[in-house]
Amino acid sequence: DMIANPGVRDVFIKRSQIVSMIRRFLDDRKFLEVETPMLQPMAGGARGRPFKSKHNAYDMDVFLRIAPELYLKRLLVGGLERVYEMNRNFRNEGISTRHNPEFTMLECYTAHHDVSYAMDLIEKIFQAVAKKIGVTESVQFGQHSIDFSKTFERISLYDAVKKYHKLTDADLHDAKIDALLKTHKIALPKSNMNLAEKIYLLFAETVEKELIQPTFVTGFPVDVSPLAKRDANNPELAARAELFMAGLELANLFDELNDPFDQAARFHQQVASRESGDAEAHLFDADYILALEHALPPTVGFGIGIDRMVMLMTGTTSIKDVILFPTLKKR
Repeated sequence: DMIANPGVRDVFIKRSQIVSMIRRFLDDRKFLEVETPMLQPMAGGARGRPFKSKHNAYDMDVFLRIAPELYLKRLLVGGLERVYEMNRNFRNEGISTRHNPEFTMLECYTAHHDVSYAMDLIEKIFQAVAKKIGVTESVQFGQHSIDFSKTFERISLYDAVKKYHKLTDADLHDAKIDALLKTHKIALPKSNMNLAEKIYLLFAETVEKELIQPTFVTGFPVDVSPLAKRDANNPELAARAELFMAGLELANLFDELNDPFDQAARFHQQVASRESGDAEAHLFDADYILALEHALPPTVGFGIGIDRMVMLMTGTTSIKDVILFPTLKKR
C-alpha cells in the first residue's frame, strides 16, 4: 500500500512528527519519560477487558496492560513528580474504525496541579502538534472541519445531556432517563445502575457523537470515575474531564484520588459492579492501596489516544490507516 500510495506514507511521516513533537513539548516542561510494566499481575487503571496469559516460571496469571496509570502514580509516591509514558495498551475488545486491540496512549502525571491546568496543557499540546504538521486553522475529518485555533469549549456532562435532549434539571430523574434510554434502544450493562450511571450511559451513547469541535466535558459522576478525586464543590461529581472532537474521545483527565480509604471503598464498589455483570469494572488492587498509604501528593493525570490524534490531524477516518500493522482477521 505504501509503495502504491504516497498519501499513505505521508500519514506515517506525520505520525512520527506528532510523536516527536509531543515528547519535545513535555521534555521542555521538565516531564520525565518512564517505562512501566506491560505484563501485569492485575489489569487496572482503566475500564476494559484484558488479554490474559501465563507466566510459567512463577506459575501465575499475567495480563497485558489496559493502562499504565496505577504504576505511573506509584512513581509519584516515590518522588518523581512529573512523569509521562507513551506506549502501547491492549484491550481484548471489538475492532472498528475507532478501536484496535493494541493502541498507543500518552499518559502524563504532574504533582501540585489540578484538572484545569491539565485542560490548558492538553489544549496547548494539540495546538502545538497542529502547528507542527501545518493544520493550524482547521483540518477536514469526514464531513466536519475541525478548528484547532480557537479556545476549546468546556461544558459539564449534565449540561451537555440537558442541551442535546432539551431537558431541565427537573427532568433528571429515573423515569425520564429510563424512557430516553428505551427510546434510543440503549441496553443497561448491569442490573442495578443508579441515576448518575444512567445519565452517563445516555451521554456516552447519544451525546458524544454530537461533540464536533474541540470540547472538554467536565463534571462526571463519581460512580463512573473510580480513580478520580471528588469535586471540591460537589462530592457527587469527580474532578474530571474528557476531550472530544468529531465525536471521538481524545483525552481523559482528572485529579487523582489520593485518599486510600476512599479509593478502597471505590474499589469495593467496582467489585460489586463486576459481580452484577459489568465485566469491565475495576478489580480491588491492594498493592496500589498500600502505595497510597505512603502518600500520593495532590496530582492531576491525563491520557491522550495517539492513534486517534493522528487520525484527526491527518483527516484519516479509520484507525487501521494510522497504525503500521493493525490487527487483522486471518484470511
